[in-house]
This record gives sequence, C-alpha cells and structure tokens, in this order.
Amino acid sequence: QVQLVESGGGLVQTGGSLRLSCSASGRTVGTYTVAWFRQAPGKERAFVAAIGERMRGSRTYYTDSVKGRFTISRDNAKNSVVLQMNSLNFDDTAVYYCAAARGLITSSIPGINHYDYWGQGTQVTVSS
Repeated sequence: QVQLVESGGGLVQTGGSLRLSCSASGRTVGTYTVAWFRQAPGKERAFVAAIGERMRGSRTYYTDSVKGRFTISRDNAKNSVVLQMNSLNFDDTAVYYCAAARGLITSSIPGINHYDYWGQGTQVTVSS
C-alpha cells in the first residue's frame, strides 16, 4: 500500500506558476499510475493529468484545458510525482488531489473510480 501526500498549493496571480508535489511512501511511485484530480467549489472532482506506470512507458495524459500549460513528471530520487502548472487562470482554482493505481488500462486513467489511493488535497487559488 502506498501513502500519498500533496504539497505546493497556495495563492498565485493569474498568469503565474505553481509546482505541486505528490510524495509517496511505502511503495515505489514508478510502479503506479499517478494522477492529479481537482475539485473546484460547487463542482465535481475532475481529472487533470496522469503519468503511467514506468513498465508501461510512463506515458502522460492531460485534460484538454491544461494541455500546454501543465506538465506532469516523476521525480524518482524523491519518490514523488510533480505537477508543474504554468499560465494559471481563475478556472484552475481548486483543491488538487493526488491519486495512484496499479494495472490501469489507458481508457481507465482519467476515471476517478479506478484509483485506490488518494492524498488529502492541497488548495490552489488563482486570483483574478
């Protein structure tokens, strides 16, 4: 079982950048698909980005609204997954959650109910 802890959230102005980290313990993060989800006030939790298992090629996936702005990567030395967020706008304001799963097929990666392990979330607020 893997434990996940998010960090790096905070307040940033429109157009700014923020770097979120998902630190894993108990297991090697490269053996999991790790995803970021976010939940804005009054909205459902939604997929943001994911990086696949190392043995499956560490492929990355993004929701359309963050393509070209966000980058997900794995930091093996720190056993963590990083979400670099650039060109932030008000619509990016949300609680961001890290999630992990093993053995996902590609079509399942954006699906919330396919993830077994979740962090507690970190708040990202983008001022307008």
